[in-house]
Amino acid sequence: MRIPIAHALRRASVIVTLPALLAGWGVAARAIPRLDLTPYPKPSAGQTRWVIQLPGVLPPGTDPRLSPHPSDWRVQLIPGREVEADCNQQAFRGRFRASKLKGLGASVYTVSDVGPTVSTRMACPPGQAKRKVFVPMGSKPFVVPYDASRPIVLYTPKDLQLRWRLWKAEKVQQPAQAL
Repeated sequence: MRIPIAHALRRASVIVTLPALLAGWGVAARAIPRLDLTPYPKPSAGQTRWVIQLPGVLPPGTDPRLSPHPSDWRVQLIPGREVEADCNQQAFRGRFRASKLKGLGASVYTVSDVGPTVSTRMACPPGQAKRKVFVPMGSKPFVVPYDASRPIVLYTPKDLQLRWRLWKAEKVQQPAQAL
């Protein structure tokens, strides 16, 4: 049975895991234990709690230039909105905040101060149909360290969705030039 990813990402308290995504694509994945979220606060009214459980071991990559060590990896968190758009560019702003949980030492992330979606105002070609697009918040990427031993927990306003992607560093370090 295939599970639409967009549907899985819209639930009120969502756990997004690589095995779950692979299962949705019909790829065999191993079972993962249920996460204990008791140390993490419940989402307040109007918020969604998103949980990303990273896999500890990923299959080896095909690019020999990329580091296989998780200490060299980062996870980009991409909150956004799906909007009906024409040919114009869409954007909106918000603020990321990281805080530590007392006693656990784990970070939790919150998106706040979310503004309205704004758009350029170009004239679109006649008859061009509108389309659904995912508009990511802000212009700078928000990255966190890769740590498979703890979930990444993010709280957003209910009208936002969350996507993420993995960043891997190159093995080779380049020398800088002193001027």
